[in-house]
Amino acid sequence: MARALDVRYEDFTALVDATFAVHYGEALGIVGPNGSGKSTLLKTIAGLLLPSSGELRVLGKPPRKLAPGTIAYVPQVEAVDWSFPATVWDVVAMGRFARLHFWQRFDSGDRDVVAHALAVVGMADLAGRRISNLSGGQQQRAFVARALAQEPKLLLLDEPTTGVDAATEESLREIVRELVAGGLPVLMATHDLDRVDDWFDRLLVLDRRVLAVGTPREVVESGAYSAIREHTHTHGHLRHDHEPHAAHAVHPEIRA
Repeated sequence: MARALDVRYEDFTALVDATFAVHYGEALGIVGPNGSGKSTLLKTIAGLLLPSSGELRVLGKPPRKLAPGTIAYVPQVEAVDWSFPATVWDVVAMGRFARLHFWQRFDSGDRDVVAHALAVVGMADLAGRRISNLSGGQQQRAFVARALAQEPKLLLLDEPTTGVDAATEESLREIVRELVAGGLPVLMATHDLDRVDDWFDRLLVLDRRVLAVGTPREVVESGAYSAIREHTHTHGHLRHDHEPHAAHAVHPEIRA
């Protein structure tokens, strides 16, 4: 649950009075123009940024009070250093580290979770390949697999379909819908306004403030959504948020 949530970077307020809830087994899409606060919102829910004021609860607690691994966050592609010398397996296995205590070793159970995450995203046959040698779509799926390896209670995705081909986009959509069908709540920022009814159960329109939230049909028919679509027609697409980088809100219902 988020209630009257404000997030500021020094003298710039990126989010103002944001209030909404996220439900178990629901995909909530977040749309808005460049600089609207989409990435800021996800980073704040992930615990990477602290709210300036208001209330934010994930599973009844402030994000930073949750056990490691409870929230999985997949950032925008350009926020990742793809030159890091690691294989796909290495990257996905990193998702398990938050679950391990300092005295625990990576065991067969952890390896099974990693293998399952790779299978879910269709990357099992590429487990030994260097992450830097993958296509953009393959890299994105590898990082989704890393998030799944955490066995999270909430999944946050920031523009996961940017720069991927149609087949990869559809694969990601099917993964999201499968996870949601299994009860996992998913929050996803997106620039694609054309298939929101296929991806999401509810949609949130953000422009520093929450302008509208409801089913895709309700929001698409709203004036707020029309203004966002007008922006895309004028500028060609919804560009990425260029918000400062930073330091998890969901339950009963889950509320986020």
